[in-house]
Amino acid sequence: MMNWEKLIQTEEYDFLQDNPRLGDRIMLLGLGGSHAYGTSQEGSDIDLRGVTLQLPSDLIGMTRFEQYEDGGTDTVIYGFNKIIRLLLECNPNTCEILGLDENQYLIRSEWGKELIDNRGLFLSKRAIKSFGGYADAQLRRLQNALARDSMAQSEREGHILKSVRNALEDFNRRYGAFEKGSIRLYIDQAENPEMDTEIFVDAHYRHMPLRDYNGMMGVMRSVVSDYDRLGKRNKKKDDAHLNKHAMHLIRLFMMAVDILKRGEIRTHRREDLDLLMQIRQGKFRQGDGAFSPEFYEILDDYEQRLEEAAASTRLPDNPDMEKVEAYVERVNRHVVTGEI
Repeated sequence: MMNWEKLIQTEEYDFLQDNPRLGDRIMLLGLGGSHAYGTSQEGSDIDLRGVTLQLPSDLIGMTRFEQYEDGGTDTVIYGFNKIIRLLLECNPNTCEILGLDENQYLIRSEWGKELIDNRGLFLSKRAIKSFGGYADAQLRRLQNALARDSMAQSEREGHILKSVRNALEDFNRRYGAFEKGSIRLYIDQAENPEMDTEIFVDAHYRHMPLRDYNGMMGVMRSVVSDYDRLGKRNKKKDDAHLNKHAMHLIRLFMMAVDILKRGEIRTHRREDLDLLMQIRQGKFRQGDGAFSPEFYEILDDYEQRLEEAAASTRLPDNPDMEKVEAYVERVNRHVVTGEI
C-alpha cells in the first residue's frame, strides 16, 4: 500500500514546501482521481488536490492568485477564494476534496478542518445542474468515441454537432448580429470531398476594432477545435479509456444522489466499488465494442435516482450567502491581520 505521507516528502514534491504560496499556508491536500474514489488499478496516475490560503496581497494588494498546478506530479492546489466560488456552484471536481476519508488527507490544517466542517454551507440544488452537466458531458464523450467507427460520416458529424451545440448557440447568440456586422456558424453539406458535412461561417463586419475581432476569432477557433477534436479518432481512447469514462459517468450520478438525498459528499465509493470496478474492467462491453443493454439499464436507473433525489431533496435552491460570506470574511481577516 502506498505511503502517501512519505511520497510528498520526496524531491519531486519539494514545491509543496518551497513555494511561498504553499508550505504552511496549505489548508488541505488530499488524494484525487481514482485513488480518491477507490477505483485505482496497478499503474493508475497519482493526482493530488488541495486548497491554500491567499496571500494578504491577493486580498488587499495588487497580486492575484487562482490556483497552483504542478504538471509533473498532477497536483492542483486552489486558492481559498477560488475554491469557495467553485464550491458554491457544487463543482464536482472541487466537492470531492471535502468528501475524502480521513486517511486520504495528506495535509489538513486547523483551517482545513474548518473548511471540511463547513461543507454543508455549499450544498444546494445547484448540484442537480452541475453534476448532471458533468455526467451529460461524460456520456457525450463516450457516445462520440463509440460512434466514430460505426456511423456514416454525415451521421457522425450530426452526432458531433450535439457536443458543440452549446458552444455554437452561444457564439451565434453573441455574434449573430451586432453593431459592427454579423457572423454565424452552422453545419451544412461539405465542400471538402473527404467529408459529407462540416461547419461553415457567414460573416459580414465593418469598422470593427481589431481587439474585438481577435476576441471573436478566439472563440470561433475554440469551437472549431472542439469540433475537430471530437471528429477525429483518438487512438488513446482505447477500451480501457472508454471503460473508465463509463465508470466515471455512473460515479457522478452516485455522488449527486448522495448530495441531494443525504446532504453528504462521499468521494470514496466504498459501497459501490463492486459495480464501478466491473464497469472499469469491461464487464459491460459486447464483442462489437459497444456497451451492453445491461449497462444502459444501469445508466437509466441512476438517471431515475437522480430525478427522484432532485424532486425530494431538502437542500435549498441556493447556498445561504450571509453565512458563506461571514465564514470567508473570517478566514480572510485572519490572513490579512492574523486575527480571528
